[in-house]
Amino acid sequence: MEKTGTIEIRIDGQNGTLKLTPESFDIRELKDLLGRVEDLLFPGERKDRPTIGYRNEEGSVKNIFTTSMQTVIAFNAVLGQVRQQQSIDFLEVRTASAIEAIQDEAIKKGWAFTLSTGLPDAAELLVDRGTMFKRTDDVWVEVELYLYGEVIDAGGKEKANIHVAVPGKGVFIVQTPKKTIAELKESIIYKPYGLRVLGKQNMSTGEVDRNSVQFVELIDHQARFDKAYFDQLRKKASPWIKGIDPDAWLNEIRGADA
Repeated sequence: MEKTGTIEIRIDGQNGTLKLTPESFDIRELKDLLGRVEDLLFPGERKDRPTIGYRNEEGSVKNIFTTSMQTVIAFNAVLGQVRQQQSIDFLEVRTASAIEAIQDEAIKKGWAFTLSTGLPDAAELLVDRGTMFKRTDDVWVEVELYLYGEVIDAGGKEKANIHVAVPGKGVFIVQTPKKTIAELKESIIYKPYGLRVLGKQNMSTGEVDRNSVQFVELIDHQARFDKAYFDQLRKKASPWIKGIDPDAWLNEIRGADA
């Protein structure tokens, strides 16, 4: 059986006139927190991620998450580095965005978030009105991108999207109009496609913010050899290449000396 450990996010403060407790912690706030925890722990591909269990306890609001020990150890190291450097610039996009969201909530509501693990020498990270965990050096620009890979999911009841697994890059969730998916003539699941998208890219690292990808166009990327088209191109090019010495042409293209 896989070894597990715990991660804790304790929240201290007031909800209106009430002290924060599990009973006064609204389900909407809980929903936001649960989404951020997944981003904190698994900023990349999540298809085969371990289970994340949840419970809460008194002590303001202690949100306790149970998951694989390997994940807990890795997260403990992240907390230690963020605390030491007092910066999130080195983190992956999803993890940095999740901490920024917690920082925003701490400033807006006056809450104090304490992130830690259940390890013996656990690192603790405090996020409150006195901290400022914001990315500073990164410049993000709007770009048009082409994502090529296997479509592994398409649809969604409220927010429609297409999930495409890009080799070496992980899964991108592309926000897509419902009408676009509904009008597809055939299923695109488990088939190779290209997607032209709009998104945000880091000018320094080239990393794409996976939370900002918007659909533009679907491109059929299934590899097919069309002999008739190939023969047509050869016929069209024949008059042009007839009088060319291949070796001399290649030397000219490569810039070789005569």
